[in-house]
Amino acid sequence: MALGATQRLHDGVAAVETMTRFALAVLALASGVYTYLGARSILDGSPTAVFFAAVIYSASVSVGIYAFWSYMARFYPHVTSRGGRTAMLGVMAVGAAMILAMSSWLNAAALAGSAAVEQHLSETVEDYTADLDRAHQNALAAQNLLPDIQRASERFAQLAGVERQSGSLTGTTGSGSVVQLLSQMSAQMKSLTANINASREQVDGLFAQGQKRLETMRSLVSAPGTIEPRADQFSTEAVALTGVITSLAQTSIAPSIRRAADDLSLGFIAPVPDGGAADLVNRQNQVMDTVRTSVTAQSKALAKAADEILARPPVQERRFVPMSSAEAVLNYAQDFIPAWAGAISIDLLPGVMVFILAVVHGAIRRQEENLPFAERITAAELLRALEVQRAVTASGVNIEQTIAKAEADDKTFAPRPQPAPELTPEPASEGEPNNITAIDLKSRSRDRTHEDR
Repeated sequence: MALGATQRLHDGVAAVETMTRFALAVLALASGVYTYLGARSILDGSPTAVFFAAVIYSASVSVGIYAFWSYMARFYPHVTSRGGRTAMLGVMAVGAAMILAMSSWLNAAALAGSAAVEQHLSETVEDYTADLDRAHQNALAAQNLLPDIQRASERFAQLAGVERQSGSLTGTTGSGSVVQLLSQMSAQMKSLTANINASREQVDGLFAQGQKRLETMRSLVSAPGTIEPRADQFSTEAVALTGVITSLAQTSIAPSIRRAADDLSLGFIAPVPDGGAADLVNRQNQVMDTVRTSVTAQSKALAKAADEILARPPVQERRFVPMSSAEAVLNYAQDFIPAWAGAISIDLLPGVMVFILAVVHGAIRRQEENLPFAERITAAELLRALEVQRAVTASGVNIEQTIAKAEADDKTFAPRPQPAPELTPEPASEGEPNNITAIDLKSRSRDRTHEDR
């Protein structure tokens, strides 16, 4: 039974040898085709130069992969020593790493390069969207101060009107120095309000431009067709959007509010009291001191709010970096694991066949070692041995004397094995075929002797 199993393994190895070579050739050719597509995407120059360079590189890769795995399939299964197996495994690991470096990443670029570039463009759009929103928020942060400034302006205007009509502040009606001061403060607040409103219109216009640029960029990411022209147009839109974001950062009204707040307190100029009586002049001075205190408090509040706006981190200028398909598939490898698995499998699948052959040959060796010599020898080998024995006997050479003389001449000669017992066919039991009895060795020997004569 063991001999039959070993023979079947031998027959199986011989049967799949042609298939193994065919599979290696097909896998090497497939890897070369995808390597050509990946190499063409990263080469620069004229179309003719790129074509020939990519063809030569891919052909070299195909030949190298086929030769490497052919050598491994031929030699690795027959290396039995532990040191030899370790050395061959080391060579296999180095070769696999070289194949991954020169072929697999280009295969992955051919399989998922366009999708990886689109992934890069999509993430770039998200980054630019975040930058545009942050720049817009920073530019509009000063708008939150607008209600406070408007209330202060209205309060000064109302006080001036009440003083003019009823003289509730100084006790004397009319447009005197107090009314003039209050009207002046109200006018300054209204001017600041107008500047903020004008800035808001400019910010809204720039933000609308940025939104249009982003919409165009998103359409380029999802548009059909080859990725190269879309990536070029995307780069143009990214440069224009960068300019919009920079303009938004420069249109912030916060620095102007900070300067206006300083002018309110530092540039406060009270008019000379114009009252005709000393008592009226005294009351006017008191009211103007109160106005000065109110203006100083308002100035501090505006300065603090403006400082908080200016303390926000500015939007850093973003530079769009185009990527080739090979670079993108490396940078976003975690998002394209199936493509990487397919690209690597094409190159390293022959290694599985090498290990299968190694396991089969190991099983054959173990089964043959456990068989006795009489069961390991085939009928053809036995016939050849008998023919050699007859030829030696016919030449008049005494085998036993020759062996004894050789042992005497060489002390290190291995002990002579005992002669094997004559092979006599055992009678077959009933119903069981006996292949040995089907061979009539003596009759075959007589026939050959008669033919020789």
